[in-house]
Amino acid sequence: MKFQTINPATEEVIAEYEIMLKDKVLESAKKSKAAFQEWKRLDVFERADYFRKIAQVLRNNKERYAKLMTLEMGKPIKQALTEIEKCAWGSEVYADNATKWLEEEIVQADGKKHLVAFEPLGTILSIMPWNFPFWQAFRFGIPTLIAGNVSILKHSNVVPQCALAIEESFREAGFPENVFKTVITNHEAVAELVKSDLIQGVSLTGSTSTGVRVAELAGANLKKVVLELGGSDPFIILDDADIEIAAKNAVSARNINSGQSCIAAKRFIVMKNVADEFSKIFAEATNALIVDDPMDMKTDVGPLVNKDGLMQIEAQVNDAVMKGAAILTGGKRLDRKGYFFKPTVLSNIKSNMKVVTEEVFGPVAPIIIVNDEEEAIKIANNTEYGLGASIWTSNDSKGLEIAKRIEAGDVFINSVVKSDPRMPFGGIKKSGIGRELSKYGLREFVNIKGINVYEMKR
Repeated sequence: MKFQTINPATEEVIAEYEIMLKDKVLESAKKSKAAFQEWKRLDVFERADYFRKIAQVLRNNKERYAKLMTLEMGKPIKQALTEIEKCAWGSEVYADNATKWLEEEIVQADGKKHLVAFEPLGTILSIMPWNFPFWQAFRFGIPTLIAGNVSILKHSNVVPQCALAIEESFREAGFPENVFKTVITNHEAVAELVKSDLIQGVSLTGSTSTGVRVAELAGANLKKVVLELGGSDPFIILDDADIEIAAKNAVSARNINSGQSCIAAKRFIVMKNVADEFSKIFAEATNALIVDDPMDMKTDVGPLVNKDGLMQIEAQVNDAVMKGAAILTGGKRLDRKGYFFKPTVLSNIKSNMKVVTEEVFGPVAPIIIVNDEEEAIKIANNTEYGLGASIWTSNDSKGLEIAKRIEAGDVFINSVVKSDPRMPFGGIKKSGIGRELSKYGLREFVNIKGINVYEMKR
């Protein structure tokens, strides 16, 4: 069984790949299981050295790896270069902090000595999407491996070259064989892996519907699962915000990765007193974005990942217009080869429009006007998702007060939503289960073992 990859900027076939069948995948997993026995015996500081090496490997190959991302899924090259650097930085953050974050904890209880130890579970399967091909894999892989687990990556078949290059980077950094493996396979083989005793946990980044299916399968087989799923992040602009700064950050927040990001701002909730000013600056700055060949360093927005993604965005915009939305800029695909859609800003938004009720995975921004902060909070929380949120205000205290009332895993005040290896990352509601990054992500796939010592008594 074979599949082809398509360059979304040109619609040309890049390459053809053979699907790894179930038996071969399971055989690979057996090798990972054997590798775990040696890897787990290393001290954390010894494993950390490998991550300092891989940071250097990533930087040495930055241009080549970035071009693979741009070729396979259309990420603007300047953003792809930044993504590789972030993977290198994340590796160094964990190399510097993992020993402390995994340190045994002493607890006072009724015996002589009580401690909590954090021990690896075994082989962890990661199922990753195409939109941040390197960062999503490293965001999972770094903490999982440094904790002493081994990993199998089942990446999106949109980005097989990236998936293989990630395995190559671990190999070049000197990691022991089979500690990190990539498999190019299908859903059937993944299901067999989850059912088997060869893996002890699953981490998935993807759509909510896929997360539900994976969680059902993992639960039925008593496997730990971490899910980072969809989002419909609110971007709230209060009356006292610097509107020019907020509007320009809104452009970045909506159009990063051509709008194809779970944590991209997707609903722009603006106080009516500043709505006209914000809308004008936002639309003008969005219209100024350069939509072109993603290999060009000047390009701000590249193509959508495939034809289906383009058609879905077009359908969501058409639905909004049919229901009364006004197009302030954009609103249509580009008349050229490739899956390009012009960055779009919509006003006169109603709650039943698909650009509000669905996750919008492309460069489309609906502006929702509200009367006061209470209405802003109500609308922000009126979604099945709860991944990230952004609040813009000159009053930090007010921002913190509102942040505590927003239903999301991560809230940013006067910043776009982003992931940082020093802070926990993940969602609530239908945006996911569990956390990645920081010490909390490091402890997701470990046995939190209580060890208790008592005096011997007659």
